[in-house]
Amino acid sequence: MKLSNRIEREKRTLAVMVKMYCDYYHDKIGSICSDCNELTEFAYERINRCIFQDDKPVCSECLVHCYRKDMRDKIKTVMRFAGPKMIFHHPILGIWHLIDKHRFKYIDVKLYKSF
Repeated sequence: MKLSNRIEREKRTLAVMVKMYCDYYHDKIGSICSDCNELTEFAYERINRCIFQDDKPVCSECLVHCYRKDMRDKIKTVMRFAGPKMIFHHPILGIWHLIDKHRFKYIDVKLYKSF
C-alpha cells in the first residue's frame, strides 16, 4: 500500500517533534532514547492504520482516538513542547502541519458513521 505524501509528511513531522523533545529532555543528541523510539513506532503504526487515510485529519482534531491512554498522554506532552518550536526549527514542516490542521479540521461526520 502506497501512502500519500501528506501521510508521509505527517510521519516526518512526528519524528522531528519527538527528536526535538528527546534531545532536550533525554540528552540523546544524534539519536533518540528507547522510550521515544517506542512512541514514534507506535504513532507510525497508528498513522498507517488510520481508517481515514488520505482524508485523515491531524490526530489532535480527530474524533476517533486510536492511541492508548498512556501513549496519548506522551504524544500530547511531546506536541506541547515541540509544536511551538517547529516554526523556528523546521518552518516548512511546521507550516504544512498548520495547513493540514485547518484543511482537514471539519471532516464530514458521515465518514465517521460509515466505520
